[in-house]
Amino acid sequence: MLPFNQAADNNKGFILEKLTSHLPTQAQVLEVASGTGQHALHFATALPHTTWQPTDLPHNLPGITARFKLEGQPDNLLLPQPLDIAAVPWATQNELFQNRYDAVYACNCLHVISWGLVEAFFKGVDATLDAGGHLFLYGPYKYEGAFTTESNARFDDWLKETYPGGGIRDFEAVDALAQAIGLSLVADHAMPANNQFLVWQRR
Repeated sequence: MLPFNQAADNNKGFILEKLTSHLPTQAQVLEVASGTGQHALHFATALPHTTWQPTDLPHNLPGITARFKLEGQPDNLLLPQPLDIAAVPWATQNELFQNRYDAVYACNCLHVISWGLVEAFFKGVDATLDAGGHLFLYGPYKYEGAFTTESNARFDDWLKETYPGGGIRDFEAVDALAQAIGLSLVADHAMPANNQFLVWQRR
C-alpha cells in the first residue's frame, strides 16, 4: 500500500492555486520534505512548465518512487533525491543541489523539526535559491506570539509532545531568518484548516 497523507490530499488544490499565481514559467522547483510524494505528483502534473525535484530523507524515498511508478510520472517530475536538511550546504550531499533553483517549496515542515533545523533549512535555501527566486512555505504560524485559533494552540501542545523541538513557529522569527538571507515577504495567504501560505522572493 502506498503511503498516504489525508492532509496533503485535502490541501493540494488550495496550494496549487497559490503556486500558480507566483511561479514563473519554466521554473525549476526544489521540494524539501516531499513526504508521500502526493504534492509533487499533483503539482508537476498541473504545472507542466515547471521542473519539479522532490526530496526527503532516504527512508521515505521508496514510497515516493512507488507512487510515481503506480500513478504515472510526468516528464517534468524528477526522481526523488535524498536530502538531509541539517547537512548544509546541501550541495555537498548531491551534485544536483549545486543547481540554482527558481523556487524552494516545503509543506508542513518547519513545525515538526527543531529550531536548529529550521535555521539549517534557511542556510540550505540561501545556497540554493537563485536571484529573483521564491520560497514557499505552508503550515500554521503564530503572530506576535499568539495562535491564530484555539485549535492551533492545542495542535502546538501535541507537536511539542510528538516531535523533539517541534512546535508552531512565530512568523516574525521565521521572517527574520528569511530577511537575513536576502528574502522579502511578498504574500501571506490565509489557507483552510488554520494554515498560511507564505511567499518570499530573493531580490
